[in-house]
Amino acid sequence: MALIKFKPTTPTRRFGNVSDFSEITTDRPYKPLTEPLKKTGGRNAHGHITARHRGGGHKQRLRLVDFRRNRYGVPAKVLTVEYDPNRSSRIALVEYTDGQKSYILCPDGLHVGDTVMSGAEVEVKVGNHLPMRNIPEGTFIHNIELDPGLGGKLVRSAGNSAQILAKENDYAHVKLPSGEIRMIRLESYATVGQCSNPDHENIRLGKAGRARWLGIRPCSRGVARNPVDHPMGGGEGKSKGGNHPQSPWGQQAKGLKTRKLYKPSSRYIVKDRRK
Repeated sequence: MALIKFKPTTPTRRFGNVSDFSEITTDRPYKPLTEPLKKTGGRNAHGHITARHRGGGHKQRLRLVDFRRNRYGVPAKVLTVEYDPNRSSRIALVEYTDGQKSYILCPDGLHVGDTVMSGAEVEVKVGNHLPMRNIPEGTFIHNIELDPGLGGKLVRSAGNSAQILAKENDYAHVKLPSGEIRMIRLESYATVGQCSNPDHENIRLGKAGRARWLGIRPCSRGVARNPVDHPMGGGEGKSKGGNHPQSPWGQQAKGLKTRKLYKPSSRYIVKDRRK
């Protein structure tokens, strides 16, 4: 895949770019594996805004992606590689030999006509889903289960991959994209390869309108507001105010650790991503 750069016919076209979608093989999803997606506008069940700057955007349908991939030992053929508006990586529609179809996360390098499988004894190749006990050290993986059987939870966005560094007792030491090294049970399943669409990080929207298509509303800076609206607001002209950067509710915005000192999962962290 590559990025398309536009001619600078307008100021927004000058800096914006877009994916060429060369790997996409169809522009319509498989309808039985989709369902309507209702927009929340960042509001919870009480109608209170819990995620700011959200609203509008293009209508989307939810693709029912199979993160468990628990049809062990049944080969599946890749029918299409598709765009998913709800995630940054591509998805692939696969058909099992018994006729059942499902969506999976598409690894980089998987093409229409390829065959993928899940199971403990399958070959270690791109797109296959198997327990980490059977994946060699040094292999790049994605869609990793934290708890065996509950489906992939880690490393699912575009271009991401983790690496198995070592195996010790019942755990594998896995280096995550953030730099954190974490112990994960060897019975947990993972998919071999890197997530597709690695150029996603190089896409620049170029104009405010493309952000609105994605459901992202404008955000004004704290120093541009009035004191009643933000701790960093007010002052004559442009003023810094002298206080540290903080949220509208006074929480420090740079460097303050908000994670609890001890969580049950802390004992599985071998190397913290911040150190």
